[in-house]
Amino acid sequence: MNGVNGVNAAGLDDLRPGLQAGLAQLGLLLNAGQEQQLLDFLALLHKWNKVYNLTAVRNLQEMLTHHLLDSLAAVPALQKYLQQHPTAQRLLDVGAGGGLPGVVFAICCPDLQVHCVDTVAKKAAFIQQAAASLGLGNLRGIHARVESLTGQDYAVISCRAFASLVDFTQWSQAALAPDGVWLALKGKHPEEEIAALAQQQPVLAQVLATDTVTVPFLQAQRCLVWMQAAAQSI
Repeated sequence: MNGVNGVNAAGLDDLRPGLQAGLAQLGLLLNAGQEQQLLDFLALLHKWNKVYNLTAVRNLQEMLTHHLLDSLAAVPALQKYLQQHPTAQRLLDVGAGGGLPGVVFAICCPDLQVHCVDTVAKKAAFIQQAAASLGLGNLRGIHARVESLTGQDYAVISCRAFASLVDFTQWSQAALAPDGVWLALKGKHPEEEIAALAQQQPVLAQVLATDTVTVPFLQAQRCLVWMQAAAQSI
């Protein structure tokens, strides 16, 4: 879909080397179709941002690093989890905004059903537009409060720059499958948030593991926090 959505083919092709170099740094193997979908998603985000105000980042090159590669940095860990848990087939991304990381997850994990929930109708509508434009049958936008999603049995519930770990897990607990996990994409290691999680009464969630990842070209580290319901045994 070169030249899609107001960004010419040359503009997308200018971003391709940076995307491919970033994927190589992350050790992510995607096919040419997936790479094109990522670039076309960036073009969509750039176009509809003018109307929907999806992100404060306006420059395409900055969108590549600060949004696309930042979201892609979490994909290897997610793919590893899905390989280890083949029955995990549904992911809920909370506070999805402009589809980061939900749309990226849907592109990189085509066998995973990805639902993106947001309280802002135009953002959920953008996810639906992205699903149609990119041909992503495994992607769906939902306009709702996450607290209203009960009994959904999502194997993974993710968020990026959404809320504290306490609020994130509390608000989405009714949507989590009995053996499911939460995946929070954070900046630096959230020591205070993890401590608050353990001090919550009653304790709803406990940390399974934390992964430190580096975002290509940003010289920035990110922390992935994996959690499960406190009633489970590790």
